[in-house]
Amino acid sequence: MIHVLNAVQRIAPSVLEAFRSLDVATVYEASGRKGYIDNAIKPAASGNRICGPAFTVQCAPGDNLMLHKALQRAPAGSVIVASVGGDYNFGYWGGLMATAGMARNLAGLAIDGTIRDSAEIAKMGFPVFCRGFCIRGTTKATLGLINYPVNFGNITIFPGDLVLGDADGMVVVRIDECGDVLEKSLKRVAFEEEKAGLLKSGVSSVELNKLDKVFESLGLAEE
Repeated sequence: MIHVLNAVQRIAPSVLEAFRSLDVATVYEASGRKGYIDNAIKPAASGNRICGPAFTVQCAPGDNLMLHKALQRAPAGSVIVASVGGDYNFGYWGGLMATAGMARNLAGLAIDGTIRDSAEIAKMGFPVFCRGFCIRGTTKATLGLINYPVNFGNITIFPGDLVLGDADGMVVVRIDECGDVLEKSLKRVAFEEEKAGLLKSGVSSVELNKLDKVFESLGLAEE
């Protein structure tokens, strides 16, 4: 069996750059409310944002051997997206690994698991999304898989998929849908700016969203 696959589809740099300025909620809505990632996976530090193609890693529970291999193989600009088999009682990633990630110009780590050295990593400015923190160390004795589909936050992420995260949560966009979702996201930004202008002028959100008929159908009574 081949444990590490290196050939992965790439997202066009111009498309990737355009996504960097977009909020995760905007992309999620524009994609047709697809790609939602479990909101238990949160920024490890305030202000953390990630945007990049997924370099997927499947670790054995309690073992971070394949994360070290990922640090050796992941291309600059990618996000290591790691699953740990559901065991959250270990710190799979720490300060030294974040140092290595920064040296390789990675866009960050998204792990469906826990990390340690969180304060140190936050000071470095290396962006991490995780389920929490745990001081317990891992073993380095079990092979896993790199650049295979992984189950991550209740969704399957494929190598090369676009992964985005900000303070509101995370979303994944399939690589072959990036162009379409980007276009719809930019249109949504323009539409919301127009709506914000109307709200600032005094139009109520009820009027703007045409909710009078909804209230009427539900039998809303006012006195």
